[in-house]
Parts: sequence; C-alpha cells; structure tokens
Amino acid sequence: MRRVLSILLVGLVFVLTGCQSEDDNVLVVGLECNYAPFNWTVSSDSETAVEIEEVNAYCDGYDVQIASYIADELDMELQIRKIEWDGLIPALLSGEIDVIIAGMSPTPERAETVSFTNEYYRSEQVLVVSSSGAYVDAASLSDFSGAAVIAQMGTLQDGLIDQIRGVNHQTALTDYPSLVASLTSGVSDALVAELPVAESIVSSNSGLSIVRLGENGFAVDDSDVSVSVAVRQEDTTLLNDINAVLSGISEATRNLWMEEALTRQP
Repeated sequence: MRRVLSILLVGLVFVLTGCQSEDDNVLVVGLECNYAPFNWTVSSDSETAVEIEEVNAYCDGYDVQIASYIADELDMELQIRKIEWDGLIPALLSGEIDVIIAGMSPTPERAETVSFTNEYYRSEQVLVVSSSGAYVDAASLSDFSGAAVIAQMGTLQDGLIDQIRGVNHQTALTDYPSLVASLTSGVSDALVAELPVAESIVSSNSGLSIVRLGENGFAVDDSDVSVSVAVRQEDTTLLNDINAVLSGISEATRNLWMEEALTRQP
C-alpha cells in the first residue's frame, strides 16, 4: 500500500542495540502524525486523540485508533512519538520506538530489516486531479500521458508514476500539504495517493476530485494495497501478540473506524 522506502541503513540493525522500552508495560509507537486520515496532529485532547511524547500536541487518526486498541488489549500504556517518515525504520531498529503504526505497507524491501504483522487495512492507489481540469474524466493510465504527476518522496506512489507512458514525473515532495499545494496551484496535474488519503484531501479541497481507474490503473503487488504494523525482527513474541489482537478486529469494524477518521479529520 503505502510508500517504498529506500533503506540506506540496512547495516544499522547489526550495529545498534535494539533496546525495547525499559518498561515492558509501555508500547511506544512511531508515526508521522501528518498523514490524514491515518494520522494527524491536533492541539487539544479528545476521546480518540493521544498525547504526543515531548510535544505539546496530540495525535489522532485511524492509526491511533489501531494503536490504542492494541495497547488496551495487551494491557499496556500507549506512548506516541512523532517521527518523520524516513526516520521511522531507523528509530525502530535503534530501539527508540517499539513498533511503527503509520500506514506502512509490508514491502519486500522493508521486510529485509523489519518484520510485519498481518494487515490492518487494505485500500487502492488512485490519482487526485483538478475537478475542472483535463484529467478529471480519465479512464486509464494512458490518459495521463504528458501530464505532470507528483507524489511523496520515498514512497510507493512515487515509484508508480513511471507506469504512465510519456508522463512528466515531477520531483517528489516531502509531505502532503506541499503536494496538495502543488496540485491546487496548477504546478502539477495529478497527485498519486492511496484512497483514504485521497478522500481526506478532496474533503478539504472542494476543487479536487479522485480518479479511480480500477483494472486500467496501476499494477501493484498485494503488499502495495495493505498496511501492517512493523516490529523488530527479534521481537517475535510482540509480533504474535499483535497478530492475535488484529485477528479480533472485524473488517466491518476496520471500515467503520476509517469512516469515522475521515469524518473527524481537521
């Protein structure tokens, strides 16, 4: 599903000592808090928001709902740490956090250095375009030939752009607010995103629309349309415990939590 990260620090796992939280009753979760509806930052507390460690703010979203449920079921205290996307896996390997719950897809590249639980959400890859632009009625990837298309840096979505023949593959940007600004300003013709994120974007930007291409869209692997919890490879007990918790969450409940996250996002 989300994002192919080029892990330049593969050797890190052999150099750093993975030290899980000194308190075995605390689950330290790393995420961006900037990837709605999976996670976002808010200034005030609520029933669904969790305080961000060492930051005067709170994190909310679908990932936080999943993290809270896991912590409750494991009878652990939840701590949230806000970490930039490219720093999540290094933070996990160094022991700064215990798990990553951040809309991360279990790609083979990542699985070389971390272990993944079973999926906790499944989606699809789509494009976001101007509602009044030339691409709003596109029916296949070929319709985007010549278009200026952009995605987030270090992600699966950025890699998918090259499947469009004749595309103007624009330089990736670091975060979604910048990507949306590029699209709404006309610098970009289309933005590649996974469906829940695209739905979040258009709900806040009335001049944008989602293009879903179905079988005429991107060719993706199964791991590209699912998200999982990442843990250190040696933490097999934690991996099994989280899988047991996830098995108790029905598909209907997962979809409901996502709908609720889309409704309450800023």
